[in-house]
Amino acid sequence: MKNLNTGALKLALFGWVVAAPLVLAQTTDYVADNVFTQGIEGPAVDAKGNLYAVSFAEDGTIGIVDKKDNAQLFVKLPKGSTGNGIRFDRKGFMYVADYSGHNVLKIDPETKAVSVYAHSDKMNQPNDIAIARSGVIYASDPYWKDSTGNLWKVATDGTVSLLEANMGTTNGVEVSTDEKHLYVNESVQRKVWKYDIETKTGNVKNKRLLIEFPEHGLDGMRCDEDGNLYIARYAAGEVTVVSPHGTVIERIKLKGQKPTNVAFGGADGKTVYVTLQERGAIETFRSERAGREWLLQQ
Repeated sequence: MKNLNTGALKLALFGWVVAAPLVLAQTTDYVADNVFTQGIEGPAVDAKGNLYAVSFAEDGTIGIVDKKDNAQLFVKLPKGSTGNGIRFDRKGFMYVADYSGHNVLKIDPETKAVSVYAHSDKMNQPNDIAIARSGVIYASDPYWKDSTGNLWKVATDGTVSLLEANMGTTNGVEVSTDEKHLYVNESVQRKVWKYDIETKTGNVKNKRLLIEFPEHGLDGMRCDEDGNLYIARYAAGEVTVVSPHGTVIERIKLKGQKPTNVAFGGADGKTVYVTLQERGAIETFRSERAGREWLLQQ
């Protein structure tokens, strides 16, 4: 991506100061203002290239966008359910973090049938999810009132187990491209943690700090094919790209100030879709690398 401007943001990283270039990407609107509510999140792209996001026109819904400026209702969730993060597994089924129902929902894209895949009354409000190649799901679970959160694992049979409690405000979660690591960020604390994933169990261990930001919140994130993390930095108006070693590579400036999440798609998997809370819109920009999940669906 061509650097059109080189501002500087200093980030504290293990005691060192790292300067990162500000990239004024050629962001374009994929969906205009207020087509979605300010609850817009997700987003996710299926194997056919369709883009999905929650809160189309009203909360408790999921919208589908098959091309620029053509959004419509995909499904209305059951009463009491409100969607947030969306992911697809390798078989094409959609999974949705249902924060008001304390669920992870499963949706058949062909029939649009919605079922409860996993549930726990001990969950605060499932916020974002990530799916490993094995089918294991990881769910962040913030408790915004006291800036804490949990991390959950959902096994392939829907069994829910707590991986870690009493974290910071857990939000974005992602499996690394090589499937060896799990990344979890904390919005209020502005930290991104890196774990090792145990191959046989899907449990995590060896937690360490990947990067800590001095300002603005953290929201959803995704990995590209090289293992870099694309992090939606809420109120910063940008997506920050961080290497697997915690080095800031790029900062992509957006039109909106409150990005909530990102997803890769397009014909080559290098189009990045960004949901914007205050706009109720979706912006796009181009990356030099395809997304991890997009490659898994090919």
